[in-house]
Amino acid sequence: MPASPNPRIILFAIAALTLACNVEPQRAPAIGEAYAGPSSLTLYKDIDPKSPAVATVHHGDLLQITARHRRWYKVRSPKGVEGWTDDTGLLDRDQMNRIRAMSKETAGLPSQGLATTFGTLRVHAEPNRQAVSFVQVVEGEKFDVIAHRVVARAPLPKRELIVPAPKPARKTKKENSRLPPPPNPVPPAPPEDWVALSKERSQIPEENLPPAASDDWTLIRTHSGQSGWVLTSRLYLTIPDEVAQYAEGHRITSYFSLGKVRDGDVQKDIWLWTTAESLGEDHDFDSYRVFTWSLRHHRYETAYIQRREIGFFPVLAKTGEFSVCLEIAPGQRVRKQYTMLGNAVRPAGQTPCQKDQGIEEDAEGTANIVVTEAPAPKPGLIARLKSLFTK
Repeated sequence: MPASPNPRIILFAIAALTLACNVEPQRAPAIGEAYAGPSSLTLYKDIDPKSPAVATVHHGDLLQITARHRRWYKVRSPKGVEGWTDDTGLLDRDQMNRIRAMSKETAGLPSQGLATTFGTLRVHAEPNRQAVSFVQVVEGEKFDVIAHRVVARAPLPKRELIVPAPKPARKTKKENSRLPPPPNPVPPAPPEDWVALSKERSQIPEENLPPAASDDWTLIRTHSGQSGWVLTSRLYLTIPDEVAQYAEGHRITSYFSLGKVRDGDVQKDIWLWTTAESLGEDHDFDSYRVFTWSLRHHRYETAYIQRREIGFFPVLAKTGEFSVCLEIAPGQRVRKQYTMLGNAVRPAGQTPCQKDQGIEEDAEGTANIVVTEAPAPKPGLIARLKSLFTK
């Protein structure tokens, strides 16, 4: 009879097989991290967009960088799948934080009207054509207009997705106390016509230089609360056509309803709008106008119009009143207030623009939303006299 197998040998073989099955292949260490920029980002098997796709990650997913080849990065998804993608779809930590902060900052800003687009619209993280498009607006989808800005075309600032290795300390040369350093050479004498050479050469007058290329951008807020930048030329505001037909070729930049008028069984809005003559202006509007519904003629008619102004967002409006922020002198802005008395528009005074929304650039050239407080007006003579007697 054959000898029965040793139980110890059987147990040892089973344990060895179990350990072999549980051993995972060693992963490459992470050399950096990045976030997925677009709404969906495809990871490829090789450094080629035509190679098979191995995974799909979504906007905001944290990716570990394991390798780099020029502008391609090998990343590891949150599920542990590794694949290649180019750098145009990746965000560094600062960029991701700015996108999140922008949505929070714009959440409380007043809408300047609803807009839509004729086709798919890419929403960029920054007002730059090269910036990552992290969300898309489909044809017919409505969104809020928040701010406007004209930005010169420029490349995006460099990012550091991979932390550079620390430079090795330089070895200091041992000083040789026996031999002094050689003397500095005698500088050459200046040429005889050094005065003429030092004069500025003739330059092309600035008025003859071609204008720098720039783009007109609009900051929007989607129905889901995400905020980003889109090209202004790709959107249009959804004010009714029976009012928009009076734009006279100008671009409508904002619109508001100031109330309603009943004409039989139909209610018609009282509309306020602002317009700009063309794209590329460094202000938000140059004209504003109020339309009321005529019960006599059953059509919209102009109740108030103001042209040739320099206006800035936000325009503030509610039932029966509105206000606009206008520049009356370089660096001096006032908010003019108006009220509705029936179908008539009446001025109601003016104050400094207390909270004027604007866009600034940081040291890296990135546009940020800021709110600047205007200085409080100085008290008048009567107010100062009252304060003296009340003390």
